Amino acid sequence: MKPLIEYRESQEILHQELKQIEKWEKEQKDIFFWEKIGRWPFMLLDRLTPKIIKDKLEQLLNELGSFIQNGGKYLVKEETILSRLSKTACEYMIKQNGIDSVLDTEDQPRVGENAVAEHYDDSVWDLKQVAELPLTIMDQTADDITSGRITFATAQGATTGIGGVFTIAADIPILLGLSLKVLQEIALCYGFNPQDKQERIFIIKCMQFASSDIVGKKAVLEELALFDDSSRQAQVFSQMQGWREVINTYRDQFGWKKLLQMVPIAGILFGSMANRSAISDVAEAGKMLYRKRRILKRLAEERMGWSRSKE
Repeated sequence: MKPLIEYRESQEILHQELKQIEKWEKEQKDIFFWEKIGRWPFMLLDRLTPKIIKDKLEQLLNELGSFIQNGGKYLVKEETILSRLSKTACEYMIKQNGIDSVLDTEDQPRVGENAVAEHYDDSVWDLKQVAELPLTIMDQTADDITSGRITFATAQGATTGIGGVFTIAADIPILLGLSLKVLQEIALCYGFNPQDKQERIFIIKCMQFASSDIVGKKAVLEELALFDDSSRQAQVFSQMQGWREVINTYRDQFGWKKLLQMVPIAGILFGSMANRSAISDVAEAGKMLYRKRRILKRLAEERMGWSRSKE
């Protein structure tokens, strides 16, 4: 049986996938007018919100700032995502080769069918191995994780839609925290480590992309084009000194939606829809931008290997 690495996409397919991502980038639309005036509802919320809740919001926003510096309490468990990748990879191998291929191979992840599930926990991976996986496995794992996060965010939004302004004020930092977690999980799916400050900056950039207007989206894409260029990284990192503005912009983008959430009973529906949309948008941006990085890195590695073979 062929090892997993031999199922990786060819250069031709990688170039095709890259074109699809670039097409997606060009299709990104401007945010709606009512999203641009999102600060107006928050001006009203600021007047209605008691000081104790404002102080709590301030504290939570500061904690998000610590995420960039050291990860804070928002860092996810790497082992959990590696386990999910292993499970997806095993199911992929069973689909390609049959169940016996997994049982007979010691260095492949083992899970899925009852006959091999007992061997699953023995598989130990690291991010270097993840980076070598076929995109199909990375994509499927990221999609599965995102689906679960969207379901959770939808339920959480409905819950906070019951309690009026008090629970709405608390909902924003919770939603931001969930956004950070799903982006970290997506980063791990594509072999990038959110323990590194560089990746946490990239994650904030993904959040900025998801909540920006068309001009802001183009600016973020230009910055991220330099992200893995060691000679230009300082320029990208210096632009993150205004991280708090990025967080506040992300928060304010939901202003009009959260205002609707104040309507009794109907707030349950508006809250669930707003949170579902928020996590869906940020997860889509994270998947596409991390997927693009992995494809570009893989193409660069293959070009380097080809050059060395010619020497």
